[in-house]
Amino acid sequence: MLSNLKPQAADKILMLIEEFKADTRQGKIDLGVGVYKDPQGVTPVMRAVKAAEQRIWEAQTTKAYTSLAGAAEYRNAMANMVLGEVPGDRLASVASVGGTGAIRQALELARMANPDLTVHVSNPTWPNHLSIMKFMGLPVQQYRYFDSETRGVDFDGMKADIAKAGKGDIVLLHGCCHNPTGANLSMEQWQEVVAILEKTGAVPMIDIAYQGFGDGLDADAAPTRLVASSLPEVLIAASCSKNFGIYRERTGILMALAENTAARDLSQGAMAFLNRQTFSFPPDHGARIVSTILTDAELRADWAAELEDVRNTMLGLRSQLASELRELSGSDRFDFIAHHRGMFSRLGATPEQVEKLKTDSAIYMVGDSRLNIAGLNRDTVPVLARAIIDAGI
Repeated sequence: MLSNLKPQAADKILMLIEEFKADTRQGKIDLGVGVYKDPQGVTPVMRAVKAAEQRIWEAQTTKAYTSLAGAAEYRNAMANMVLGEVPGDRLASVASVGGTGAIRQALELARMANPDLTVHVSNPTWPNHLSIMKFMGLPVQQYRYFDSETRGVDFDGMKADIAKAGKGDIVLLHGCCHNPTGANLSMEQWQEVVAILEKTGAVPMIDIAYQGFGDGLDADAAPTRLVASSLPEVLIAASCSKNFGIYRERTGILMALAENTAARDLSQGAMAFLNRQTFSFPPDHGARIVSTILTDAELRADWAAELEDVRNTMLGLRSQLASELRELSGSDRFDFIAHHRGMFSRLGATPEQVEKLKTDSAIYMVGDSRLNIAGLNRDTVPVLARAIIDAGI
């Protein structure tokens, strides 16, 4: 039986990681993998996470299951962090295996509710979005998003395309820090998106994986909160991997905002059912870390302060890189890097130019020219800037 399996295409980012590891050149720079690294190149365990784990270790008396939906303290704390004021009469939620698990469960839920739906996604989007949808056999329609000339949002194109979404379709939106481009909508543009969705009856599904990495915890959540307060039905997939630095704990949450209490109860039951069919009870350790931090004033303050340091470090690197490139190029054509937010920016380079960066300068980034700003430090920024100019980007 197993010999009948077909070979699967390797993940391009994971292939890039292995290629980077095998490169023996000194001074090589990894800008491919989507993981935060400090200036020493380490993905640290945050202070509040360490403290929370210590408290859990000292106080925990059992490793018994929680519930199919996950611990209520975690779900409530996450809803508060993402949504601010929580509409309890409309909100259903379940803990998930990371943000990716939340995305998968959201798509399964949407298909249960509307087997004929089409999913509308930005062009480009996180590649795993498309991979999951293809594996599930879901019809996908891409909407225009990134303007390769300005390196900003093609908002007119986006509006025209999402206006074609049908009632009950899913429109997947990045809550903040768009991956892979770093180009975000303004709040005024978000209001226009809400108006279009209200008119079409399409359901927004928000993937918010980088809250706190862009303009701050509340500012990054503002678009999601606007959508949630304006439309009758919203799906939200949130991740704790980045802002809590607990990547390997696989901690996420799926939230569904329903039109009324009856629909909320149906959603809650369906989401718990999906968890049961997929992995039964969700993992708890990462969720318990998060709820311990978010419900303790001292731990939350320390976590928020360290997260703010992370955010400001990335903003500083963005400004430094844009400044270096402005000086080397004698133009402002790279200023978009300072305006983008989150870990990523898309340079708009060709695959050949990206390959030249790797071959000539041992600088690794994804083939579409997505670079991870957090893979830099103050010393490597000038190296990257010079290599970008030498590659003719």
